Amino acid sequence: MQSIRKRLSIILVCTSILALFLSALLVNIAVSRTFNKYLAEIQNKRDSRIVKYLQEVYEKNGKWSKSSGIEIMHEAYMSSYCLTLKDQNKKVVWGMNANDIVHNINVNMLGKNQGVYTTSTFEIKSKNKIVGYIEIGQYGPVLLSSEDINFKTSINDNIILSSVLSILITILISLFISKQFSAPIRQVSKISVHLSKGNYHKRSHDKSSIIELEDLRTSINKLGEKLQHQDEIRKRLISDISHEVRTPLNILQNNFEAMIDGIFPVDNKRLTYLNEEVIRFGKLIDNLNALKEVEGEKIVLHMEEISLSELLASVEKEFEIISENKNVTMSLAYSTGKKYNISGDRDKIKQVIINLLSNAVKFTPEYGKISINLKEANDKVILKIEDTGIGIKEEDLPYIFERLYRGDKSRHEIEGSGIGLTIVRNILTLHKADIEVKSKEGKGCIVTVKFKKQGGEVRDG
Repeated sequence: MQSIRKRLSIILVCTSILALFLSALLVNIAVSRTFNKYLAEIQNKRDSRIVKYLQEVYEKNGKWSKSSGIEIMHEAYMSSYCLTLKDQNKKVVWGMNANDIVHNINVNMLGKNQGVYTTSTFEIKSKNKIVGYIEIGQYGPVLLSSEDINFKTSINDNIILSSVLSILITILISLFISKQFSAPIRQVSKISVHLSKGNYHKRSHDKSSIIELEDLRTSINKLGEKLQHQDEIRKRLISDISHEVRTPLNILQNNFEAMIDGIFPVDNKRLTYLNEEVIRFGKLIDNLNALKEVEGEKIVLHMEEISLSELLASVEKEFEIISENKNVTMSLAYSTGKKYNISGDRDKIKQVIINLLSNAVKFTPEYGKISINLKEANDKVILKIEDTGIGIKEEDLPYIFERLYRGDKSRHEIEGSGIGLTIVRNILTLHKADIEVKSKEGKGCIVTVKFKKQGGEVRDG
């Protein structure tokens, strides 16, 4: 197996080398074709120049002789081509021997017919009349001088050198790019291994400029935070349940032992106190059973049309005595012309309202206020409960729906099981309703619940 950086580097390097090879090959072909075309044009100009020169010689002398234009033979020999001058009857006036240029080291041949002697014959005209012919022969269609060969070699060397340098630069760039891509992924991979082993405190701190990789890094960090928090909740859950169960049992055990030993008298006051502890213990068990019920996969909702205003009014009356005993003002406001009908399980929705109002009364100090408002907006029925209680710390808000989460010490000092809001959230989830809690420490709390109006798609089961 290979690391992602190694695999990515190999892919980038191989792709770059292939691209550079093809580019170099295409550039070489293009340059060679252009250069050969240039040489062919030079050769054509040479042929035209020779014809024109011999034409001027004939016009000057009026006839051909053994010395007519013979001075260009030296140039032809040095350039490795043969000249043969013929008159208008195609009789040879003078000519060169092709064998004399075979081993000429000054010029090389280029083309498919290298080593094959070829000739081209051109007419020499004077006053629009053919007066002779010049035959130009050479080994190969195009001749290269040493300068031409050096030029082509230099181009090829530069192409090779550029390719090598480009490959080296590509390798360095590939290593850099692969590191940019692989470093965050490798770190996320290591963190995921740590998380799978239960090391939930590990985090990725190397930010990436690539959106997708940064999203991946952020997501794995959030996953780690949630797993760490869930692990802390799990440990605290065991501790809290143990504490909640042990406390009433210890009280009962200690009191009964004292009564058996004759330390405490067996009277109505003592028995009433013990009965209250039994009731408190029973409430805890009931709450845990309620939580188990709403979190169960086979829960059945008995759906019916509910007038939320009527249900809310009846529950609010039940809390009037409790709030009055605590000197807390509770007010309910809604439009009397509307019923605020929703579809749901009456008992479950009633439990939601009871839990929310219970929390509001419980955490609102003496002479505080609790305002309950009900209204409609579009296809929603909105229930808002606002109190002037002790509030919730900002860092505790994300976790208030967790099992047995009680927040800071001030909330621990108030009696409660810590699962009321967990039950509320699960019931509302089953009804496809939304709940939102806003709060500031010492400034109260606002709970907003949004139900779908009657006609929503909540079903039984």
